[in-house]
Amino acid sequence: MTQSLMTEVSVGSPKECVRHRIGLFGHFGDINFGNESTLQSLLYHLRRNLPNSEITCICTNPSAAGRAYGIATLPMNGLVLKPLWLRRNSLARFVRRLVVGIPSEPYRWLQALRALKRMDVLIVAGTGLLTDLSGLLNWGPYSVFKWSLMARVCRCKLLFVSVGAGPVYGPAGRFLVKAALRLANFRSYRDAATKQFLTDLGIQTRDDRVYPDLAFSLPKSALPTDPVRRGARPIVGLGLMLYAGRQSVDRPSEAVYADYLESLVVFVRWLLAHDYDVRLLTGDICDRPAVGHFVELLKERSVLYEEGRIIDDPVLSVEHLLWQLSNTDVVVATRFHNVLLALLLNKPAISISFHQKCDSLMSAMGLSEYCQDIKHLGSERLIEQFCELQKNAPWLKSLIEEKTEQFRNDLDDQYNVIFKEILTG
Repeated sequence: MTQSLMTEVSVGSPKECVRHRIGLFGHFGDINFGNESTLQSLLYHLRRNLPNSEITCICTNPSAAGRAYGIATLPMNGLVLKPLWLRRNSLARFVRRLVVGIPSEPYRWLQALRALKRMDVLIVAGTGLLTDLSGLLNWGPYSVFKWSLMARVCRCKLLFVSVGAGPVYGPAGRFLVKAALRLANFRSYRDAATKQFLTDLGIQTRDDRVYPDLAFSLPKSALPTDPVRRGARPIVGLGLMLYAGRQSVDRPSEAVYADYLESLVVFVRWLLAHDYDVRLLTGDICDRPAVGHFVELLKERSVLYEEGRIIDDPVLSVEHLLWQLSNTDVVVATRFHNVLLALLLNKPAISISFHQKCDSLMSAMGLSEYCQDIKHLGSERLIEQFCELQKNAPWLKSLIEEKTEQFRNDLDDQYNVIFKEILTG
């Protein structure tokens, strides 16, 4: 979303007279396009409802977020993006943590305290924060707890907005997730499954609310219209993902990823034979290797096709992803937000589920029969689902349009609630 779009908001409201200082906390900064769609949604509605706000984004990649959105930024942690050699060397990571990380941590707490003393509200958005699948530090729940505690110390209101949660494998992760959430002034969850998960974890969720994912509130002006098609054949968007097995099981098997790619090769062979073109999609920078693995496997399995039948344009931004999705007729995808954004564009979609959030999304949309678990993905079943999806497409598009409009209205209700929380007290 461009900065000019985000300033296309109504002005003249009495709310302009008050300058609210708002922090947005999450994994933002041009890495995961689903997370970026969450940030863009928040920024648009903040600027629409509180146009005089002073916004600071506390995120994983602050330099990228600052350039993209023209806002003040702060690093969530000390080292924002680790160099490749450090990510690959476990000994170097341990030495760095021992020599640099641990001694500098008190200074980071002090930085958080100084930043939050200048804010009125800290909004924690749903960007994969409440899980320890990547460990406790950096992308894990420790940072959420640290900033949550400092917010309360500074008497800064703390709002968890449409967050998801889990899995949480270790006792330390469970403690940090519970401790952070118990500090909140307001909590809402992306789906009922998250609320139940946190209830089972020991959080009192009776008064908490369930609202859709924030990406459903991207402004309609940001969504592309269907472009002029360059060919006669229908295009299937195929969303590939570098499988992170710990999203659903503690000890994932590499065989799941291999079988996943094999099933998709069979599916694409069938699509090409039945006169469909294929557009390869990703939802995260880290998914590019999966595209390479898939294309290489097509060659190994002797899947032959004319030039242009498989389209592979690397995704560079949310806008680019939306444009690519608009250039499809049907989407079959793995990344949660690839499916969500396809539905937002009223594209019939099949979800290859790697996490409970995928199942919850398809259930909420009334599309559960078009969802398949990645651990048991079968090409024959996928082809059957695709044929059913095509046959029912006119009715499904009407259902999808109705549901997405309902979700927009639900999120408008939530924005009214949270902005009332900001404006009172």
